[in-house]
Amino acid sequence: MSVVEVRHLAVGYDGREVLRDVSLSVAAGDVVAVLGANGSGKSTLIRTILGLVPLRRGEIDLFGVAQRRFRRWERIGYVPQRLGAGSGVPATVGEVVASGRLARRGVFRFPGSKDKAAVREALTAVGLLDRIGDPVTTLSGGQQQRTLIARALAGEPDLLVLDEPNAGVDAASQEAFAAALTRFAGAGGTILLVLHELGPLRPLIGRTVVVHDGRIAYQGAPPEPAGHHAEPGHEHVHPHADEAKPAICEWAPTDGTKAY
Repeated sequence: MSVVEVRHLAVGYDGREVLRDVSLSVAAGDVVAVLGANGSGKSTLIRTILGLVPLRRGEIDLFGVAQRRFRRWERIGYVPQRLGAGSGVPATVGEVVASGRLARRGVFRFPGSKDKAAVREALTAVGLLDRIGDPVTTLSGGQQQRTLIARALAGEPDLLVLDEPNAGVDAASQEAFAAALTRFAGAGGTILLVLHELGPLRPLIGRTVVVHDGRIAYQGAPPEPAGHHAEPGHEHVHPHADEAKPAICEWAPTDGTKAY
C-alpha cells in the first residue's frame, strides 16, 4: 500500500520555485532518507507533504487519500529539526511527550491509562524515562531531540516523518535515535526522513532520494560511506548530496489538529 504518493509537485516562495516536477512514492514499511545540499528543497518537500507548505502544482496522497481531504493526522508523527533550549517552552519532558497523544485522544479528553503508558513506553524507547519530570530546558540538545522523537512515537503513528533528527546532537543520542527507529521499522512502521548524513541510521535506510536544485536527481540504494568505492555498475550519488549543513528550527506546541 502506498503511504505517501507525490506526483509532479511544484512549490515556490516569493515568485521563485523551490521544487519543480517532483514525484515520489513511499510504500508501507519503507525507510526513505531524503538527502541534498543546503537549500536544495529537501525540508520543503517533507513540509509540503505534511501540508505545512502549500503546493503550486501537482498532487499528494496520504494513505491513499488526497492530502486536501486527509483527516487521519494521528497516523503521522512529525519530528522537526530542533527543540531549542532557548525556546522557553514551560513544560516537562513528560508533558511535551504527552502532547503527542492529542491528535489520537482528542483535545477535550483527559489522559487515560493508555495515554500514560504510551508516554512512558516512548520515553523508554529513547532512553529518557528517568527525565520524565524534568523541565525540557534542562536537557541537552540531543536529549531535547530525543524528546521530540518520543513525542511522535507516543502518538502510535503508522508513518514517522523526521527533519534532520541527527543534526548537531551527540553520538549517544544518535545511537538512541537509531535504536528507537529500528524498533519502529521492525514493527512495520514507515519512515521518511531528511538527513545531513546517514551515520548510525545507515543500516536502517532502504532507499535514498537526492534532491538537487529543486528536483529529484537520484533515487536508489544509500550512497557508500566516504572512502568506500562502489562496485562497477553501481550508480553514483551527486557528490554534494550528503554535505548539507543543518538549520535550527524552534519547536511550537501542537494545536491538537495534527500530529505535530
